[in-house]
Amino acid sequence: MTDLPFAIIGFDLDGTLLETHRDLGAAVNHALELGGFDPVPADHASDLIGGGAKIMLKQAVDRQGGLPDDEFRKLYKQMLAYYSANNAVHTQPYPHAREVLAELGEREIAMAVVTNKFESFARQILDTLDLAQHFVAIIGGDTMGKGRAKPAPDPVFEAIRRGGGGSLAFVGDSSYDVRAARAADVPVVGARYGYCDKPRGELGADAEIDSLAELIPALARLG
Repeated sequence: MTDLPFAIIGFDLDGTLLETHRDLGAAVNHALELGGFDPVPADHASDLIGGGAKIMLKQAVDRQGGLPDDEFRKLYKQMLAYYSANNAVHTQPYPHAREVLAELGEREIAMAVVTNKFESFARQILDTLDLAQHFVAIIGGDTMGKGRAKPAPDPVFEAIRRGGGGSLAFVGDSSYDVRAARAADVPVVGARYGYCDKPRGELGADAEIDSLAELIPALARLG
């Protein structure tokens, strides 16, 4: 049994469990090069993460003048094809991720991934990193259908359903995560070490952590 006040923990993926910006940045730059745009510096790629790959590419393109919709769609498909073949080259779990997932499992807490990454990509990466077995659900940005990804609450509700019901706390690094959690009326922990798009104290989370090593104590305090 668990001594935490939650039956289920939902995790965002990029910037929360996994450091993914190098592979995402490489995919964006591949598409930008094909489109005749300048590449995004590697250390700036993390600024574009949050709403999923399509928004990430759109922001990078728009910063350089934009494209007509039909041309952007072609570029986006080329980005996805590249990322499908190269999505776990540099991607790694954040420090303490494996230990925290193992401990939550030992406490008999169900865990779910709720990401705006395509479900197939999320599953592929988690399988490659030998992490998929920890989760009762891997819910992607396309899992619930169009318009139902974060910040909509739908994937959080689905995580609760697949987790067997009961109380859920969500962990994420961006305003998309906080907004989804708020819409679903569940508590949320903000991951400051990730690709956070708000200054410290302004994310709107119930708690903020600087490392996954702080997560379980933070969850205990939320109870």
